[in-house]
Amino acid sequence: MVRRIVARAREHPRVVDAAWAVLVVLANVPVLAAGHAGSAGWGWLFAVCLPLVWRRTAPVLVLYVTVGLSLASYAAGVQEVHPVTAIAVAAYTVGRHRPWRRVLPPVVALGTAFLYGTLVAGLRWDDVVTLTSVVTAAVLLGVTLQTRLAYLAGLKERAERVERERDQQARLAVAAERTRIAREVHDIVTHNLAVMVALSDGAAFTATTAPERAADTMGKVSAAGREALADMRRLLGLLRDGGPDTGEMGKPAPQPGVNDLDLLLDQVREAGVRVTLIREGVPGGWGPGPGLTIYRIVQEALTNTIKHAGPDAAARIRLSYTSSGADLEITDDGRGAPVTAGAGPWPSGHGLAGMAERAAAYGGRIEAGPLPDRGWRVHTRLRFGDGSV
Repeated sequence: MVRRIVARAREHPRVVDAAWAVLVVLANVPVLAAGHAGSAGWGWLFAVCLPLVWRRTAPVLVLYVTVGLSLASYAAGVQEVHPVTAIAVAAYTVGRHRPWRRVLPPVVALGTAFLYGTLVAGLRWDDVVTLTSVVTAAVLLGVTLQTRLAYLAGLKERAERVERERDQQARLAVAAERTRIAREVHDIVTHNLAVMVALSDGAAFTATTAPERAADTMGKVSAAGREALADMRRLLGLLRDGGPDTGEMGKPAPQPGVNDLDLLLDQVREAGVRVTLIREGVPGGWGPGPGLTIYRIVQEALTNTIKHAGPDAAARIRLSYTSSGADLEITDDGRGAPVTAGAGPWPSGHGLAGMAERAAAYGGRIEAGPLPDRGWRVHTRLRFGDGSV
């Protein structure tokens, strides 16, 4: 009920100001009635209170007019009018709705007017003290309330801004996580499908001449498929539950890292690519993020080798550790077909873009392009921090 009244009052400020003027008149009615004021007294009372209807439209002007009419009524000999209530309301409005720098000049002007009324119009000193005290107190009350409301409004705005920023950060985090998951899905699917296709082709080729070898190859196809399904379930669990999928004993399923490169290379060798890994230097303290980045870049590069380098291809990986990061180079001999300058056997798809995004997260840039005679090269230099990666 109270909130509804306050809302209606804010919608009709002029009506509220008129009500204030009426209340001031009613507050002075007992005084005029006790003094047996004539029509002149009632007229001056209405004249002094009427400007309050526009008190929020022009607060300073209304204060000047109210004080001027009050002094004029006193100079006219109408002693029954006591306009101190109207002056207090007008002074409060100035302090409430005007900046402090615009409050001081009218207060000084009113003090001068009261002094003039004392010296010229015969205003008593006790009346001057009363008026001055009332005006000062009313102005200070208005200024205090204005400052308090401004402070509360600032706190509310700040809370709303913090809430908006928090929601925005949450949305950005969700978008970034979904992008990361999509990149992981792409890397897992493309690599495992490329391996499975290569193994299947080999099994089909040897099915009639070496059935046992073909059966063994198909077993490897099945293992690659199960591994891909396990990785996909883990990633889809992130999308479904909003958190990492867990394995036994409630522990999160581990992400692959540099320690899993040998298993990855064994899988690639089974697909028919001769691949070697050269490690140089000593790594620092590996974290899961940098290790996953190196693993996925190597995985994507070898996937493209399986898909585009042709049969009997060979690949070479050089992983050099530095004090603050790693230097990674993957090359293949591209036996599938010669490469013309500026072209390359790889289509510009999501794989290369995914590698570039992963490298950029650690200050690196993917350099990918054909070798002078035949083959392809991927190179990046990653920075993981001082002394650790």
